[in-house]
Amino acid sequence: MTYYAVVDTNVLVSALLKEGSIPYQIIEYIRSKKIIPLFNEDIITEYIEVLVRNKFGLTEEQVKNTIALFLDHGLEIEPVEIDEFFSHNDDKIFYQIVMSSRQSGEDSKLVTGNIKHFPRKEFVVTPAEMIEIINLDEKLEKEKGTE
Repeated sequence: MTYYAVVDTNVLVSALLKEGSIPYQIIEYIRSKKIIPLFNEDIITEYIEVLVRNKFGLTEEQVKNTIALFLDHGLEIEPVEIDEFFSHNDDKIFYQIVMSSRQSGEDSKLVTGNIKHFPRKEFVVTPAEMIEIINLDEKLEKEKGTE
């Protein structure tokens, strides 16, 4: 199965700072094309602006490779207008992109470490919840195959 997901910047930062972590697994799923990341120009710009911050100590190569991963494996989508209020205005674009994808019929997810920044919806999930969804679906597929 393939999953469509908007990946919040905090997930990327966590993944790059701790190889093998749960957020890192999200990046690995993107590499293996199990997750197709959804984005637009504003999201890519935010990724770059955050990832190059000195406090994270990421190399230029790490940032370039991460952005290339999203551009090469992802899908650029136009945002839709939404009526939701966001206390952190930078988060709004991530929600607009997932809503755009969902309006076109995809069961897209928004993967974030900051659940509280978004409306409470079943498609707004933590990295651990996204991995759980994938693992459960794979288990169900295997069980179907053995019947």
